[in-house]
Amino acid sequence: MHFHLSGLIPATFTPLHADSSLNLALIGPMVDFLIDQKVTGLYVCGSTGEGVSLSSDERKAVAAAFVQASRGRVPVILQVGHTSLAEAQSLAAHAAEIGADAISAVPPFYFKPASLDVNVRCMAQIAAAAPDLPFYYYHIPQMTGVQVDVADLLAAGSRVIPNLVGAKYSIHDVYNLQAAAELEKGRFNLLFGSDEMLLSGLCAGAQGAVGTTYNFAAPIFQRVIDAYQRNDMTAAQMYQGQTVQMIRLIAGYGGVPAFKAVMKFLGFDCGSVRLPLQPLSAEKEAELKADLTRLGFFQWIG
Repeated sequence: MHFHLSGLIPATFTPLHADSSLNLALIGPMVDFLIDQKVTGLYVCGSTGEGVSLSSDERKAVAAAFVQASRGRVPVILQVGHTSLAEAQSLAAHAAEIGADAISAVPPFYFKPASLDVNVRCMAQIAAAAPDLPFYYYHIPQMTGVQVDVADLLAAGSRVIPNLVGAKYSIHDVYNLQAAAELEKGRFNLLFGSDEMLLSGLCAGAQGAVGTTYNFAAPIFQRVIDAYQRNDMTAAQMYQGQTVQMIRLIAGYGGVPAFKAVMKFLGFDCGSVRLPLQPLSAEKEAELKADLTRLGFFQWIG
């Protein structure tokens, strides 16, 4: 199966009400905004989308809302990984039913695959539940605790998973990213998941990028890509430097809760976060907005 993604693909937030219930009504306007920002896809129910904190029924509702809102304008990739392979298969089958464009999955992360072979067998079961959809392995060992050489996984997986097309690669290790990107003369579609190192990922062979900050800072990152493609490394490094400053600042206030707050500053109040995550206080939100203003962030994305 051939399927290729490129450009900037935001890992979308899941909008919540104050009581932590789903706010599906915000998904349509948010998708319109993202498409206006020239993103090239939507990655739904990943880490940014708090997928592992949602029930399977909630994940299906969120997935359907994003597919409906996209209206075929950009591809929608649904993250269907779960600690239960049966639930992951159900999510994958649902993705096919609602017209998603591709699926992706983290490996089981409580009882973890003990070997490459076991990991491949797990992914094969998930991918087989939606055999006509392209499948991306989601490599984020800092969250799952599952260490694997992605090049080895792709090579082994391609022998038993007909719809395996690539991986979402969300660690800083560009050495192994390049090995995966060069496998079989670039057969696999590698999507880099470390926003703060996008330029390094491009140099190592990533064809696209999936990340949190593409929800609100796509214009800056597009300048990185444009400069890289015209071989202007000085400009590419300058723009990447801006993103590093931005990410270091926001991350200092926390992970997903702080990034979610930035969407609120742009008019999309994605609400709170699910426990065990903790939302920013009103005071911290105000401090974050003031710090971003001083940094020049709002001018950078204009």
